[in-house]
Parts: sequence; structure tokens; C-alpha cells
Amino acid sequence: MLNRRVLLTSAPLAWSSAAFAAARPSFDQVLASVRREALAQGMRAAVVDAALHGITPDPSVVKLDKNQPEFKLSWAQYRARVLPAGRLARAREAYAANAPLLAQVGARYGVDARMLIGFWGIESGFGAHTGTFNVIRSLATLVYDGRRAEFFRKELLGALRILSDGDRAPDALLGSWAGAMGQPQFLPSFYLRYAVDFDGDGKRDIWTSVPDIFASIANFMQINNWRAAEPWGQQIALPPGFAAPTGRGVRQSLGAWMALGVRRYDGTPFSRADVQGAVIQPDGAGGEAFMVYPNFDVIRRYNPSDYYALGVGLLGYAAL
Repeated sequence: MLNRRVLLTSAPLAWSSAAFAAARPSFDQVLASVRREALAQGMRAAVVDAALHGITPDPSVVKLDKNQPEFKLSWAQYRARVLPAGRLARAREAYAANAPLLAQVGARYGVDARMLIGFWGIESGFGAHTGTFNVIRSLATLVYDGRRAEFFRKELLGALRILSDGDRAPDALLGSWAGAMGQPQFLPSFYLRYAVDFDGDGKRDIWTSVPDIFASIANFMQINNWRAAEPWGQQIALPPGFAAPTGRGVRQSLGAWMALGVRRYDGTPFSRADVQGAVIQPDGAGGEAFMVYPNFDVIRRYNPSDYYALGVGLLGYAAL
């Protein structure tokens, strides 16, 4: 139980809102603190100063952050929205247009090249929607606003590192209001860990270089232990009255699942009984069901949502 006496006598809890506001660092103080940390990490002062010079908080970023929709789509609604027939057709076109490059990247990194199309399509509509926000200004605004200050401070320092390394000019470092960048929508920390220069021009360009975009996504998959020649999952059919425990944490052999009546979506048995898998039902009992494998968890490291991972996986499979 809380100590009521302590609560009544703790002076900080009696501060007025004005006192809290007075104690809050100004935007310029936040920038100065970030600058000091960037220089302490060895970033070039001239680049850091140019990036931070003259920027002001972006009220549209704060508004977007505070007004994110709270309603939750069902899986059926999400699937209809994210995987319409037009996007599935576009995935097939994108794969066909880039087939030699996709094969090269897939072989180099040991990943399923179809998934590169899945990520690309879900993240930016195959490069059509990459964001027009100044990443430095957006991230500085989110640090100053304070809701997730430490998280966004790390990303802001990452963005400054990208500039200091010479991969991008400040006015060309554009992305979403939350700092996701380029066609794969990498946050700066993702960029620094996973982006690669596949086309050999000396820059890791996830904004305009399709080879770099595909290879950067593939590098993410490889580093996160994508299992070559294994699927991420598949839609399945459950028997009437199926009531066994499900979820990503409930893994057992396909043989054990088949003993419970689980089958491929077309009703046929799985080809192997020894493979470990988990059944997920994103809309609960009575909705669609999927068998997912370790590669499903790799997709979720990009975005920790079952809906997202299913969307990427299904779009990738639709590409070929």
C-alpha cells in the first residue's frame, strides 16, 4: 500500500504546473545538450552545427504524435486495407521488373527475395510514399516534447551520425514525422545497423537506390537470423470445434498439430511432420488461422505486430 503520509508531505508532488513548465529545458537547451553528446561521440562539429542551426519545434509533429488513432482494426479489416487486389498486382509487377536484382540480393544474403517486395510494399508502397518531413527537426521536436524523449534522443543522435558520416545532406534527410526514412522506412538506428551500399557508389542510399534498398532489407533479415529455404508461415484450416491453445508461444511439431486436426488451407496434410510451428488466430476463434515458423519472428523484429508480419509475408508470397 502507498504511504499516504509521504504522498501528502512530498514537496515535488505539490509543485504547480507553472513550476514544472519553468523547470523544463527550452528547445535551444535540448539542442545544445544533443550537440554536446554528438561531439562527445566524435561527430563532426561543422556537420552537427549545420544540421541543428535555426531549427524550431514542428507543431505538426506534436499534433501527429498526440493524435494517433486509438481504434484497433480487426485482422480482416487490416488485411482488406493493406492487401487490396491492386497492391497484390503491384507486388507481382515489382518483382517481375526487378527479378535479376532480387535474385542476386537474395542469394548474397541467403533470404527469400519475395519478402523484400513484401517489406517494400508495406512500408512505402514500393517507394511511392517515403515522407517529406525534415528528420532532424522532427526528432528534435519529439525529444523536446518529452513523451518518449530518451528513445527519440537516441534516434536523433543516430540521424546526426548519418549526416556526419556523409551519407546524406541535412536538407535531403527526409522521412516520416516520427523519423522513419527512405523506401524501407528505417529509423536512424536501423539505418546505422542494417543499411548497405550494394551499388558501390560509396553511399548507403535507401531513398533512391533500389539495389541499396533491397540489400539493406536483406541485411536486416540476415542479421536477425532469417532461415534460408524455410517459409515464414502459411494460412491453414482448423477443424470444427478446435479449442487447443494457440499463439506464437505455443510451438509444437506439425505432426502434433495434425493429430489435432490442423491442415493446410486446402485441407491436405503438411508435407513434413517434424517441423516446429505455432498457430495464430489474429481475429480469434472462427477467423482466419495461420501456421507460423521462426522466420515470422524475424519479420516481427521490423515491426512487433502480428498483423504487420502477416501483411509483409502475404504480400511477399503474392509477388511470385
